[in-house]
Amino acid sequence: MDPVTIFLSIILILFLVKTYNDQKYKNYPPGPKPLPLIGSLHLIESKKPHYALMKLAEKYGSVYSIQLAMEKMVILCGYDTVKDALINHAEEFYDRPDNPLGARISHGNGIIGANGENWKVMRRFTLSTLRDFGMGKRSIENKIQEEAQCLMQEIRTYKGEFIPVYQFYVIPMKSHS
Repeated sequence: MDPVTIFLSIILILFLVKTYNDQKYKNYPPGPKPLPLIGSLHLIESKKPHYALMKLAEKYGSVYSIQLAMEKMVILCGYDTVKDALINHAEEFYDRPDNPLGARISHGNGIIGANGENWKVMRRFTLSTLRDFGMGKRSIENKIQEEAQCLMQEIRTYKGEFIPVYQFYVIPMKSHS
């Protein structure tokens, strides 16, 4: 292939990617102009990143956006801003970014790995189940204290001697397929 054709193709692809990214993030708040590939990482000090973010808040306001590598993020600075976002605009902030490792481990299930509507359902289920087990009630506190007392009595019977610890080993089974 001709080098000029390759060069023009690369320029065209970069232009299309830039146009797509600008349309994708058009509703984001203002922020510093990112560099290619590294984004706004050059603005953030490695030892005290919160100071760098507070400096940016002075320039762009309490809500601004930055780009870390290829990921675009919205930064909220200050208690009142975060409270307002989580209470008055909860629907925009309840979603979490994609985490490939977390998705691979949990398959989108569980409290930590869930996202969106699945997270809401899992949270509701978890809270109702914990309430059924006594969360938020004084009765469970008494049971925990009673169990702790029994454990302390058992430990005292050894009078400072070695307490046997039982170890269990899990041996993986071979599949029968």
